[in-house]
Amino acid sequence: MTKEAVTITDHRTGESYDIDLVDGALPAIALRQIKTPDDDFGLMTYDPAFSNTASCKSTITYIDGDKGILEYRGYPIEELAEKSSFLEVVHLLLHGELPSDDELAQLAGTVGENMAVDESMKKFFDGFLEDAHPMGILISSLACLATYYPDAKNVNDPENRLQQIHRLVSKVPTLSAYAFRRNAGLSYLDPDPTQSFAANFLRLVFADDDGSYTQNPVLERVMDVLFTLHADHEQNCSTSAMRGVGSSYSDPYSSLAAAAAALYGPLHGGANEAVLRMLNEIGDKDNIPGFIEQVKDKDSKIRLMGFGHRVYKNYDPRAKIIKKLAYEVFEVQGMNPLLDIALELERIALEDNYFVDRKLYPNVDFYSGLIYQSMGFPTPMFPVLFAIGRTSGWLSQWNEFFGDKDQRIARPRQLYQGSPTRPYEK
Repeated sequence: MTKEAVTITDHRTGESYDIDLVDGALPAIALRQIKTPDDDFGLMTYDPAFSNTASCKSTITYIDGDKGILEYRGYPIEELAEKSSFLEVVHLLLHGELPSDDELAQLAGTVGENMAVDESMKKFFDGFLEDAHPMGILISSLACLATYYPDAKNVNDPENRLQQIHRLVSKVPTLSAYAFRRNAGLSYLDPDPTQSFAANFLRLVFADDDGSYTQNPVLERVMDVLFTLHADHEQNCSTSAMRGVGSSYSDPYSSLAAAAAALYGPLHGGANEAVLRMLNEIGDKDNIPGFIEQVKDKDSKIRLMGFGHRVYKNYDPRAKIIKKLAYEVFEVQGMNPLLDIALELERIALEDNYFVDRKLYPNVDFYSGLIYQSMGFPTPMFPVLFAIGRTSGWLSQWNEFFGDKDQRIARPRQLYQGSPTRPYEK
């Protein structure tokens, strides 16, 4: 037996099995050889919510939750947020390397050319009630978009996949802006291919019906950085949905709609909205100690939102960046009155052993909602903004799936707990 192997002893039979590790992980399928009796199915693993199961190999995103590290293709998120534009990050996620000047210009041109949607799509948006949730509109519009590109079903063609990826990265901001404008009762504007990715989106959202809008370079840069921070985050719920649906060779538009639907949940993309609701309910810094005691009460249903993460057992590196961005936005838009409550809540929580011992630190959602609110976005738009940035990661993960020889259609197993075979009787 090599050092890259483990020995499992089945105390039911006394048999021992040497199992080779794959990249430091135990291949679950190898457990099938452990049987009693010999003709049974073999041993399975039981892992609710896939807490300790690697579903794929990936070269895209690396996370060390204990050390608070997040990297895209080996580049620390801190450096990418400071030095790269979002479109540079899109190229990095898709191709594995930062783009040259020519490659970046080509990508920007492709995005600009593909941002517009067919005129008939505008009628589609008009079919929604004005108070329809913008995330619901976005999910529906993504699924609808699949009908415009039947060639997208040819997922085995790498060039075709890339073409569809470019279309989606380009059009999701437009669809998102239209979802906003449907809520606001505003007309739908056409994208301006001469503007940057973030600037185009902000104009599509906030411009008057005649298209007039004064761009603020600070808000444009902040929006661009926020897209970068949300671009990918390994195999989270929505990314797993993207890969899972994509494993059936579904087109990327339908797969993306599934990913966005997963993001729609309050435990995923809606968490920053929950933070704002919590801060409003606290109402004043003087109420924080009492709120903290309620959180610590095991019989209370009060939760500390925006703290803790499934992966990070340290300060979420994205949260540190967003906290700095918040002050840049407030200098332009005015101070958000909830900031003082948020800062004091963070201070008290990080000095309380209850939260420190449980490794509950601020995550990406704790300050992002404050920024979005100060920029003029209503809270229902928060998951939509998340989706714009994450689209590039979802599609990179989807594209990577087709180059992985180990992958096939997703099909988890179960532990059956129902009735044994029985005769049919009424």
